[in-house]
Amino acid sequence: MNNDKQAGIDVRGLGKVAVLMGGASAEREVSLMSGGGVLQALHARGVDAHAFDPSQNNLCDLKSHGYDRCFIALHGRHGEDGTVQGALELLGIPYTGPGVMASSIAMDKIMTKRIWRAEGLPTPDWRLVASAAETARAFKELGSPMIVKPSREGSTIGLTKVTSVGQCEQAYRLASRFDPEVLCEQFIDGDETTCPILGQGRQASALPVIRIVAPEGNYDYQNKYFTDVTQYHCPSGLPESEEREIQQLVVDAFRTLDCRGWARADIMIRKSDRKPFLLEINTSPGMTGHSLVPMSAKAVGIDYPDLCLRILAMASLDSRQGNRNDEGASAQ
Repeated sequence: MNNDKQAGIDVRGLGKVAVLMGGASAEREVSLMSGGGVLQALHARGVDAHAFDPSQNNLCDLKSHGYDRCFIALHGRHGEDGTVQGALELLGIPYTGPGVMASSIAMDKIMTKRIWRAEGLPTPDWRLVASAAETARAFKELGSPMIVKPSREGSTIGLTKVTSVGQCEQAYRLASRFDPEVLCEQFIDGDETTCPILGQGRQASALPVIRIVAPEGNYDYQNKYFTDVTQYHCPSGLPESEEREIQQLVVDAFRTLDCRGWARADIMIRKSDRKPFLLEINTSPGMTGHSLVPMSAKAVGIDYPDLCLRILAMASLDSRQGNRNDEGASAQ
């Protein structure tokens, strides 16, 4: 195998790579699984890649140890919320995924929904609450069922599906353990789907849609990462027109937040009229054995190692947008 060129990418030109994994968020365990997979894949493609856990190492070591770029496999706080991105900007080390502002906004589900709503993109109705009493009031306004979750967490951590007003206090307390900002969201009854996006700027495009069928509709942390009972359909089995509509919607959502590189958006399709609704966008998606971006990429002939290589090749800095000399090659 020629390790100098893979998928049109100059592997040697990528330099010394740090795979950022672990961290200190509630999603540390998943991040270690993602990072381990990415590291193994990059090694398989001849990349000089090394594991780097920011919770155990000083980020300044990235500069002093001569790293040329970073693959961010961190999830949650201090990984996909703009903080690590900002540190890498100061260090001048290109990194994968969206920049500081896009990462920060996307991590905040409430800010994301405000922007999408302002831009005319469909997202379920919501309320920001600061107490159990406000949660109960939101339940009366939004109806049953209602989703209660932290505004700035991922992997369904702290999430409750509320079906009675008596559950509101416990749901609020659980969500507020992870974030002082708690989001109450109208539940959309219908098909649960997700769709990854790859690329830079106007060249970004959607990969195939995945339709998710979880036991009793409970796509929680355990069923996402540690069981095999959830069914993933890719091809989705949706009508072609619905698949195209979702793909266009997620690309619009990606561009509206000024994302770059890659991301994955979650969408519900309302059963009554087949209208899609954006739930959230993940700017550092999982890359574990159960993860969905690799599954979608595989459906169009992109295997896991080449997917990791393409994402890495798009590593960039906010200050260098428009200058592709440091970005390797496009994913397209």
